[in-house]
Amino acid sequence: MAAIGMRTLGRSGRTVSEVGIGGAALSEGLYGQRTAENEAIAALRLGVELGITYIDTSPGYGQSEERIGRALEGLNRDALFLATKTGTGTRPKDYSREGTLRSVERSLQLLKTDRIDLLQIHDPAETDLDLAFNEKHGALAALLDLKEQGIIGAIGIGVRQHTFLQRAIQHDAFDTILTYADFNLARQTARPALFEAAAAHGVAIIIGSPLLFGYLSDRPWPDLLREHNADDSHPEAQLAKRVRDWCQTHNQSTLAMALQYPLRENRISTMLIGARTPQEMEQNHRALSNPMAPEIWQQLEADLGIA
Repeated sequence: MAAIGMRTLGRSGRTVSEVGIGGAALSEGLYGQRTAENEAIAALRLGVELGITYIDTSPGYGQSEERIGRALEGLNRDALFLATKTGTGTRPKDYSREGTLRSVERSLQLLKTDRIDLLQIHDPAETDLDLAFNEKHGALAALLDLKEQGIIGAIGIGVRQHTFLQRAIQHDAFDTILTYADFNLARQTARPALFEAAAAHGVAIIIGSPLLFGYLSDRPWPDLLREHNADDSHPEAQLAKRVRDWCQTHNQSTLAMALQYPLRENRISTMLIGARTPQEMEQNHRALSNPMAPEIWQQLEADLGIA
């Protein structure tokens, strides 16, 4: 199987695997899916064995940080890039300086590490932005202090709204942005909104949910609709079904095309994949390991306008 490639994480200068492990899938019961701890730990360790160095999590992902901390015991910490988040570990969310310091301290304990390579402000609402970006009393103030102390290596933000990410790109403090469900085979809205500006400022782009919440997989369509409590009229289901039908007509794996598609964009530093079991991790790795012929991508663009 082909080795997982490496890319530079923007102006941080760090080199990371172009495929990262998304920690949300490693938690018990998050998003309605049950993941046993032993399976989650085995999946992560297999991912590292297969060449993945980038691991992403959050206090908002249930037991994810704790499970990752256990999975990493005995592994070479210096060979890995560990990213977590702040703001979503409490209810209500907390983007204050003091709350952020508490959040990072707990993350360090759960992850069993003395440093975090990337700390991201996580899912702020519009009413949270001013505090989150405040350099005296907000989350950013704490992160700047922790970066100066060497406790964190880089500062980022992970959120769905492009306007929030654009604000971070224009701010000198942010090294990365994490955007999700908006650069994949079905939807490419992140490209015009973010890519050029991020590249111009040296801000690394991290992509989440390349499978559009599972819709862009090879799993049976009725099962996916049932899990999402949706039908074919759901906007994301409509987008994905169009692509899935094309893949079926052309005898191609939707999973393989969906995982390979974002990595064709060289302005992306890493793409996060979720795997709850070693079997899912292996399946994803196989899907990434056999590159599609250029003619397939050309035909996709000609038929569906997806470039």
